[in-house]
Amino acid sequence: MNYESKIASELGVRPQQVQATVELLDGGATVPFISRYRKEATGTLDEVQVATIRDRIEQLRELDKRREAVLKSIEEQGKLTPELKKAVVGAETMAKLEDIYLPYKPKRRTKATIAREKGLEPLAERIFTQDSIDLENEAQKFISEDKEVNTIEEALQGARDIISEWINENAVVREKMRKLFLEEGTFTSRVIPGKEAEAIKYKDYFDWSEPIKSAPSHRVLAMRRGEKELFLMLDSCPEEGSALTLIEREILVNASNASVDQVKLAIKDCYKRLLKPSMETEIRLLTKKKADEEAIKVFAENLRQLLLGAPLGEKSVMAIDPGFRTGCKLVSLGPQGQLLHYEAIFPHEPQRQSAAAGMTVKGLVEKFSIQAIAIGNGTAGRETETFVKSLGLPKAVVVTMVNESGASIYSASEVARNEFPDLDLTVRGAVSIGRRLMDPLAELVKIDPKSIGVGQYQHDVDQNALKNALDDTVMSAVNGVGVEVNTASKELLTYVSGLGPVLAQNIVEYRTENGPFTSRTQLKKVPRLGEKAFEQAAGFLRIRNAKHPLDRSAVHPERYELVEKMAQDLKASVQDLMSSEELRAQIVLKNYVSETVGLPTLQDILDELAKPGRDPRETFEVFQFQEGVNSMADLKIGMKLPGVVTNITAFGAFVDIGVHQDGLVHLSHLADRFVKDPKEVVTVAQKVQVTVMEVDIPRKRIGLSMKSDPFAERGKTMAKPQAKKSTQEEVEGDLASKLAMLKGRFGK
Repeated sequence: MNYESKIASELGVRPQQVQATVELLDGGATVPFISRYRKEATGTLDEVQVATIRDRIEQLRELDKRREAVLKSIEEQGKLTPELKKAVVGAETMAKLEDIYLPYKPKRRTKATIAREKGLEPLAERIFTQDSIDLENEAQKFISEDKEVNTIEEALQGARDIISEWINENAVVREKMRKLFLEEGTFTSRVIPGKEAEAIKYKDYFDWSEPIKSAPSHRVLAMRRGEKELFLMLDSCPEEGSALTLIEREILVNASNASVDQVKLAIKDCYKRLLKPSMETEIRLLTKKKADEEAIKVFAENLRQLLLGAPLGEKSVMAIDPGFRTGCKLVSLGPQGQLLHYEAIFPHEPQRQSAAAGMTVKGLVEKFSIQAIAIGNGTAGRETETFVKSLGLPKAVVVTMVNESGASIYSASEVARNEFPDLDLTVRGAVSIGRRLMDPLAELVKIDPKSIGVGQYQHDVDQNALKNALDDTVMSAVNGVGVEVNTASKELLTYVSGLGPVLAQNIVEYRTENGPFTSRTQLKKVPRLGEKAFEQAAGFLRIRNAKHPLDRSAVHPERYELVEKMAQDLKASVQDLMSSEELRAQIVLKNYVSETVGLPTLQDILDELAKPGRDPRETFEVFQFQEGVNSMADLKIGMKLPGVVTNITAFGAFVDIGVHQDGLVHLSHLADRFVKDPKEVVTVAQKVQVTVMEVDIPRKRIGLSMKSDPFAERGKTMAKPQAKKSTQEEVEGDLASKLAMLKGRFGK
């Protein structure tokens, strides 16, 4: 079936754009390639639109496959009429198709099946007409010892079972009931009696109710998780009276007699026994899918922002994976991330070999000309930062904290084992921390995106959908930045358009055996890297020291001849064009428009000539947490602190303020104005200023605000915290706690 017009209407684009995109996708083109190098064909559709077309056409093709199976099944039963075929062919959703198919779908033995076996279907048909009949007399005719129908009531019950099934299989009833559940249904959660203590993290949902149509994804997933863990009971239904009224309007005739009364009983039975469970399951699947989509969307956007974090660049880096009892694992890395040295230092309790540790750090900084020190933000992170800063290192040496989420996953991975087979897990983790500072994208692609720590409910959502979305995000980020083919890891190359793990490995092996690539065309010598893969990948691969200047840029090799023509027309070289703004200003783009090349591509080429191989990521800036604030115990209401956004959700943003527990800035506290979507205000890894609003140490919860005057709305009952004179008791208590801390740190 031709779906181009349908998809075009849904996206608000022209059918020709959809058709061209589908043809390119079917031909093996990737989303990044299509959106970057086939703008004329698609009418400049962006990555999001191309990916949406890809996903929608797959969905509609799946619907077609199911439609064919349904038609075949009904035809084999000898029940396919022209009217039924038209209805099946016209079904635009999977739900509508399944409603039509339900009466013909092979089913297990039901109450209605048993009633039919007892010969009660004619009685059901007679009652379902809802004519005025002598009910007892009609039912009497079906009493039979052979068929185990011994009483009038047994006959009527069997007839009602059949009628219940008919109502349940009525496509119109199901469609309207589905709409009722969605529009008037309510999520209601209750704590399972006796589990109040165990389920304390779900306290908000112990007695909770909200409309299905407006329930946000994070609450839907939270309630479902609570139910799955057997802490909550969850219902998702409309008022029973509304549901019964809806069915009665569809089924009952305008009459009052014994047959109508029997049908009413069948309606109640149908709803409670068949329709309600069926609809509740369906609606819960629908709302779960919607919640999954929203959660995955947030996760993917967070991941994108993290991957595109500002790189420090090619610098000599010392990285420290901090710890108390087991010490701090320290590594020195060269400008390309190569491991030069590793050892452990013990600046903290219980060993407290501060002097020796300090000498080691200073000696290595000098020996390897260290330009930056990356410290993991886990246990002992802030203490290690304080220690390093106390050493009096040269001011030019940058000391900064690095988010180490997922570093332990990398350390134990096959990737890390292959790279450092003889090293301890903790040393590998330190290497990862250092490389993250140098180039977050190149290092984070080695870790399963789910382990990076920027999502929520990632284990509750559809895992296939999550993987596909995150893979798309990583691929988009990698190709958006571009990859230096001579230094990229296999993992980074894997995400380049058109490559994948096999070709990525082949590229690494080829450059190991033959030395660095000197041109893009040399890539064609890599085993199994054919013309199609080259077409898809070449524009995203960079060769820094290539002979041809365009090999260092994002200009695709298929357009080299065009650029050379531009240079020729100006009696200059390609390198001259790239170096001279004055020359580029003389290029008249419309003179180079052809059947395959339009102004969008020409403008991209001109932009690339101006800044060949430019990195779209922001410039690295050093960030410092507030000194002296290292744990939740150091926090006070009203404190203003610097922080880094670590995660964004539908209800707000989590911010690392350097106390080993992220704080939440609720949606209502992200700005002085009304904020509907947190992404309007914050991005992952953004540096922000926050005010401490709440500190709950037992529950490990910190409430933060980004408002300029967060306490104003609390009014007189909760004014800003004011400084006050300490009582003698408070002073003594303060001194006692400080003394205990000092004893713990330095001993008696």
